[in-house]
Amino acid sequence: MPHMDKWIELVKAKMKELHITQVVLAERLGMSQGGVGHWLTKRREPSVKDMNRVLKELGLEFLEVATIIREPDTSTEEGMALARKYNPYFRYPVSEWHEVGHVREGDPGAYSHSRYELTDYHAQGDAFWLVVMGDAMTAPSGLSIPEGMSILVDPAIEAVPGKLVVAYLPGSSDATFRKLIEESGQRYLVPLNPTYPKNLYTEQCRVIGVVVQATIRF
Repeated sequence: MPHMDKWIELVKAKMKELHITQVVLAERLGMSQGGVGHWLTKRREPSVKDMNRVLKELGLEFLEVATIIREPDTSTEEGMALARKYNPYFRYPVSEWHEVGHVREGDPGAYSHSRYELTDYHAQGDAFWLVVMGDAMTAPSGLSIPEGMSILVDPAIEAVPGKLVVAYLPGSSDATFRKLIEESGQRYLVPLNPTYPKNLYTEQCRVIGVVVQATIRF
């Protein structure tokens, strides 16, 4: 089973990190060193319950089998903690378009968060979800992010041309979702829907964050 290899790799790495021997781990689990050894050499397969018991002893809490099966995200830094690499559940609040960016200035408690969504994305900043409104980012072909999709916004990612961003345009009270592009030295905030106008990206525009994920709920 592929998740066995992941589990073994994770357990061995965590034991090394914590300087725990098989003997110590076996003692903590109330079993023989041989039993643990059999699991780690794949001579015997532990139950999901046992796998989770071992992970819990190593301070990794409960990982569902689905978690263990996941391939680690190779795009992240090698140094990313193994537990993070294997545990894909990160919780970010669902925000409202009119709240975005305003509360970031001061009081984080002012958000009206009642909902959180889970994702395997490990954000660099205080990420949050938004639900796409309108069809400005609905494209006839290629990348299209229609109304009703959830987008995950990470404020700590640098907004470089080519990225999808959530930004405030001068004079607008609500944030806008657009693609940042550069043409002959000028930057523009462009909708994916060609029937909408593009906006020149000026000093007055304020980027709140970069969109790193888009998901749809059925």
